[in-house]
Amino acid sequence: MSSTGSTGGTERFDAVDVIIAKRDGHRLTDAQIDWVIDAYTRGAVAEEQMSALNMAILLNGMDRAEIARWTAAMIASGERMDFSGLSRPTSDKHSTGGVGDKITLPLAPLVAVFDVAVPQLSGRGLGHTGGTLDKLESIAGWRAALSNEEMLAQLEGVGAVICQAGTGLAPADRKLYALRDVTGTVEAIPLIASSIMSKKIAEGTGSLVLDVKVGSGAFMKDVDQARELARTMVDLGTDAGVRTVALLTDMSTPLGLTAGNAMEVRESLDVLAGGGPADVVELTLALAREMLDAAGRPDADPAAALADGRAMDVWRRMIEAQGGDASAPLPYATDTEDVLATSDGVLTRLDAYAVGIAAWRLGAGRARKEDPVQAGAGVEMHVKPGAQVRKGDRLLTLHTDTPERFERAREALAGGIDIAPAGTELPDRPLVLDRVAATR
Repeated sequence: MSSTGSTGGTERFDAVDVIIAKRDGHRLTDAQIDWVIDAYTRGAVAEEQMSALNMAILLNGMDRAEIARWTAAMIASGERMDFSGLSRPTSDKHSTGGVGDKITLPLAPLVAVFDVAVPQLSGRGLGHTGGTLDKLESIAGWRAALSNEEMLAQLEGVGAVICQAGTGLAPADRKLYALRDVTGTVEAIPLIASSIMSKKIAEGTGSLVLDVKVGSGAFMKDVDQARELARTMVDLGTDAGVRTVALLTDMSTPLGLTAGNAMEVRESLDVLAGGGPADVVELTLALAREMLDAAGRPDADPAAALADGRAMDVWRRMIEAQGGDASAPLPYATDTEDVLATSDGVLTRLDAYAVGIAAWRLGAGRARKEDPVQAGAGVEMHVKPGAQVRKGDRLLTLHTDTPERFERAREALAGGIDIAPAGTELPDRPLVLDRVAATR
């Protein structure tokens, strides 16, 4: 069928027909999907038409073949990277985002110790979730923007790179992502999965480990929804020839003892030095083992590489290759304020979302992509759930360069901290909740 598109030229399909097909619960054909993604990217499908199609997808879903084709069409909208010339296999990790989630920082150099190239294309924070690039930009001189040639050279020479994605990867996704955010369609699992996987497949990695967060501080609050998202993404990667596995991990409580940019770099350095909070170490090692196994290094011992300093050595080379001064002191905020326990007992809850919002309001995050962030701002946690506390003990310390932000940060924490009578026992909730692997 040929008809006139919304910009006046002759188009293969009519956007309204595609919307109606999905609205009425039909599966979209390969040709319809290819056309609508291409036409939207070049402006031949109007924003309100793609909004309606997104809502129809949210309400009626897509099958595995539809999601795979939708993802492939988004990949086809831009360039693909090629790591086949590297002398080592590639493995990448993607997290769906959380509070205190600094795992990429120690993980990338740790995996690179074992002759695996880690091309970690990362993003900036928005709202209550922190951004890896914001954390690293608290290091003096470090730069996020690399050319493809610089990235390849660093992967070959150092083994790990953490940088921003180029504008050429899946440009359709940039338009769709912004549209979903303002049309109430962010939660559509086919659209979430294709957004993440279009960029990761276009990146060209040979294997991929997904960290799908579950809990109050995560995008997915419900474990069944998170498992569905993980299964969809694992299937997409598998169908595209990328060896893919997902871990579902707990994000009801922040990871580690800090949420904020420079503070999280310090905590990552503690892990690379063989110490650090137990939960950060546990998840770093769990993801490292998955990445190494997927890259053909099942016998590697990442715990040994943290203990003996090899991972720290790669970290320093990685930072310096991107212009950073690995020995420069990290910034601190100018003002601090403590949050104290209001009673004796057991800390039973430290809500990840509440801490994330507090860190954001202190200046560690942004409401809009163009907003600046404070390198030293954030929340320092002195205790985690399960700890015995006494009235007046420090629970948290708030950090900011703008002390007028303290009041709103405290408001964010209201209702996010629970203290129960002494002797209260917490139910056991493991950090890694489930593992989702390819079914074929």
